[in-house]
Amino acid sequence: MPVNDKRVRARLAPGTRPVLVVVVDAEEEFPWDRSFDRLNVGTTSIAGQPLMHERVFDQLGIVPTYMCDWPVTTAPASAATLRRLMQEGRCEIGAHLHPWVSPPHVEQVNRFNSYGGNLPRELEYEKLHRLTEAIVDAFGHVPLAFKAGRYGLGRHTAESIASLGYAIDTSVVPYTSFAYDSGPDFRDHDEHPYFFEAGQRTLLEVPVTTGYTGWLRRFGPQLYEVAQHPLALRARLGGIMARSRALERIRLSPEVASGAEMRRLAASLHRAGCEVFTLTYHSPSMAVGHTPYVRSASDLERFITTVRDFCIWFRDELGGQFASLSQLRDMVGGGLQGMHAGPENRELQRRMLG
Repeated sequence: MPVNDKRVRARLAPGTRPVLVVVVDAEEEFPWDRSFDRLNVGTTSIAGQPLMHERVFDQLGIVPTYMCDWPVTTAPASAATLRRLMQEGRCEIGAHLHPWVSPPHVEQVNRFNSYGGNLPRELEYEKLHRLTEAIVDAFGHVPLAFKAGRYGLGRHTAESIASLGYAIDTSVVPYTSFAYDSGPDFRDHDEHPYFFEAGQRTLLEVPVTTGYTGWLRRFGPQLYEVAQHPLALRARLGGIMARSRALERIRLSPEVASGAEMRRLAASLHRAGCEVFTLTYHSPSMAVGHTPYVRSASDLERFITTVRDFCIWFRDELGGQFASLSQLRDMVGGGLQGMHAGPENRELQRRMLG
């Protein structure tokens, strides 16, 4: 994949407080435990997104990016909800490709093709092109940021989005492989944002914040591989290490981590030099019954509270600040300009900074 080629770490200017960005996968509702289906295009949960703004984002000055897929973008009600938030300066709009519900509908619907990067180059590009045009029609601007559905980057994805005007990708999940499911392998990626070449342009990669905590964290990738061995799985080695806090692998998301776990992750990564953090979740989790994470009204309340409490902790205890993805690009762009770069990296600077 192109994201495995030359990388230049994206740094904040010296003395800058750590930054938290929020990325929401704005997508249709579908049964997560069933096969993909082109008929699942409901977007009623988008009406629930303003609640997080009222309870958390507006109070803390957080401007999330909604990565909108085809059903969300083309359904009048869902587009109107997010367009209003955007016009009020309360969010940014990016793109999110779910291939099975994005035209043209020519490929077979199956797990392999649910990763956009597995599609033929021309078909993936056409789906991206049509989605981008739909976002321009619905929201009035070319989206700056992209996130592949199911994190499905492929060999040609980066060049395709760069040619369509995107400047940021948010699809990488560090230390994680989806190869077992015919998806991408990100095991050689860490938690730090970086610049990389995509055709004639340079993109900024902002990974999903994922990492290790515990006194064995420096050996996390190697030990995690050991824990996946059949014998280790039978012995439940991974669970033993997590319960003992010797080694935990955590993703910064209220869907798969508790507030305490997210704080442990952020504190651990910050001590190790991480400057940029990305909190993520799926838009259907803001309505009861659409994801495994929010099955009741009490689940939804707990979900919102987890996000609020973590963001307050990030600001007050970790000394952090909040930024939108476009603001982050400007912040690390300036940091890139100030790097002591060799000839190889000066070309990246020229492309990124114009």
